[in-house]
Amino acid sequence: MNPRVINVQTKENYTLLLTFDNSEQKVFDVKPFLDKGIFKELKDKNKFSQVKPFLGSIQWQGGQDFCADTLYENAIPLV
Repeated sequence: MNPRVINVQTKENYTLLLTFDNSEQKVFDVKPFLDKGIFKELKDKNKFSQVKPFLGSIQWQGGQDFCADTLYENAIPLV
């Protein structure tokens, strides 16, 4: 099982700074998803900024979410 998200911060250009329970920090790019289904709503920067950690993953108020494994495996580590 991959580490779980304990904190999330929105950054420029629809990216997220994620902090995992193993103290790693990674950046996840949401842009590739913004033209798909319910993720289109997140093009509104006000809505995008409302992301919160949720049960080891992240979720927006509109119900958009990513699984913790997707976030950990596809995010880029901070150097």
